[in-house]
Amino acid sequence: MSEEVSVSYDDVVALMKTYAAAIAENKQSLTELDSAIGDADHGINMDRGFQAVIGKIDTVTSGDIGALFKTVGMTLVSTVGGAGGPLYGTLFLQLGVATAGKDRITAEDWSAALTAAVSGVQARGKAESGDKTMVDALIPARDAFAAALTDGADLPAALRRSADAAEAGMTATIPLVARKGRASYLGERSAGHQDPGATSSALLLRTVADAWAGDASTTTEEAHDG
Repeated sequence: MSEEVSVSYDDVVALMKTYAAAIAENKQSLTELDSAIGDADHGINMDRGFQAVIGKIDTVTSGDIGALFKTVGMTLVSTVGGAGGPLYGTLFLQLGVATAGKDRITAEDWSAALTAAVSGVQARGKAESGDKTMVDALIPARDAFAAALTDGADLPAALRRSADAAEAGMTATIPLVARKGRASYLGERSAGHQDPGATSSALLLRTVADAWAGDASTTTEEAHDG
């Protein structure tokens, strides 16, 4: 059952470091996507933010996953320029609120946290599905994860379904005409380009799946208790 598998505080720290490395690796491609319909700085800004995150997370020693996520969020707000800072900052701050006081999180915990994060991003950016923004990857990821749990999937399987849905949502932004953000200024010319925010969001969900869906990075509560 899904509740038998949980993610530890150390797993979350490892995730943040892995995602920071993935952003650094994809910095140029994210910036190129943004150059077509934005300010040509999404990859650069995200890389700056997550390098700052790496410098901060080792200072959080409480073992509180919520506190760790909040530290990530506050760091992103203060270091990432453009729209990405407040949006990604809100995402991680809301993950932190939903996981406050926890040293391990279960599939159900992650579902609640993802729901809170997506709601926070939508409230901050006023974006809906089809607006050609990061929520076009986040909403399908949230829904696919919840549906997987309803179907009886365990945490690793649900995470993989969530990541697949995020990537499908990302790809689906290509033909869309942007209705929010800098890209919306282009009108019809924004069609034909993949949204950079949806791309970095899909990368996040895939990194989560890769980090937490393997035997090496997830442990049963029974093993933890023992």
